[in-house]
Amino acid sequence: MASTGKKTLRSGYTTGACAAAAAKAALLLLSGKTVPDAVEIPLPGGERHAFELCRVQKHGEIALVSIVKDAGDDPDVTNGSEVGVELFRQEEGAPGAVSFARGHGVGEVTKPGLALPVGEAAINPVPRRMILAALDEVMPAAERPALTVRVFVEHGEILAEKTINHRLGIVGGLSILGTTGIVRPISAKAWTDTIEAAMDVARAAGLAEIVLSTGRSSEAAVQQKLRMPEEALVMMGDYLEYALKAAGRHGFARIHLAAMWAKLVKAALAVPQTHVRNGALEVRDAARLLGRLGLEAPEVERLSEANTARHIFEELRAAGRDDLVLAVARQAQAQTELWSGLPVELYLVTSAEGVLLHVPH
Repeated sequence: MASTGKKTLRSGYTTGACAAAAAKAALLLLSGKTVPDAVEIPLPGGERHAFELCRVQKHGEIALVSIVKDAGDDPDVTNGSEVGVELFRQEEGAPGAVSFARGHGVGEVTKPGLALPVGEAAINPVPRRMILAALDEVMPAAERPALTVRVFVEHGEILAEKTINHRLGIVGGLSILGTTGIVRPISAKAWTDTIEAAMDVARAAGLAEIVLSTGRSSEAAVQQKLRMPEEALVMMGDYLEYALKAAGRHGFARIHLAAMWAKLVKAALAVPQTHVRNGALEVRDAARLLGRLGLEAPEVERLSEANTARHIFEELRAAGRDDLVLAVARQAQAQTELWSGLPVELYLVTSAEGVLLHVPH
């Protein structure tokens, strides 16, 4: 569990863990064994967890079992969704062989650069291994017939529209995810994994330049100007330093970085993670930065009492101090180039004006 300072947040379980538990129960059902109300499976970290079953049905030679996903207190798009498996014997196939297929609500990989080849069901490698381990607990591979595991997520096609799956090349539904089986509330790893996956796709598409943005508004504003391929768009959220270093590791030639003023100031102050709870922007720090960049001492003192970074920005613009806005942008550019080791084209975006300032490398 994670603490927010107000309450302890409850962890949950991934779609991959739910699918593995459903597969275990489905094999029990297909084998004519007793199916309990809940089945326990091993998780990759060595823990075990029991999952209550939702639907348990047998249609001819197909066993269907589902589980209602509990993501804990994480704002996961699949929380409360029914994740399940249809399990059936293959007519051909070596004993113990397992094939994975996409049922309704599970996407298909259509772009290179992901952990799975194009054309595969978007059931990631770790969930596949979890499913195999869960099946082994019912029947060792040497004793099993060849099986097909068809994973489904009820309404997954609709839920996928709330994700960036289409940008990564996953179409027709969701990905079956999870590297630990556990969903940590407000998971940093979920964000960083998404950043890495997006960059993998961009590299596989042969792109040398990417657009890093802190949010949809800044991304949309810069995209109107650049018209980059969809694969070039990488949403980094608050993970500024991580995304920049990742871009360097992936070998891109240039970064286009889009951000609004508050995030830009944090970059100029070398704050690596720009969420308010991780390195909150002190207005006094911003005012002192402006002092180092040429703002007169009385104004530094006055702006030290500003309410927010946005308030400082509005005061600078009202005073006609676009020179200082540019100076902050250049300071941010220098820091982002230091983190990434790459040339950075920087774009200051406002909600009202779109791209207000472009600082070329």
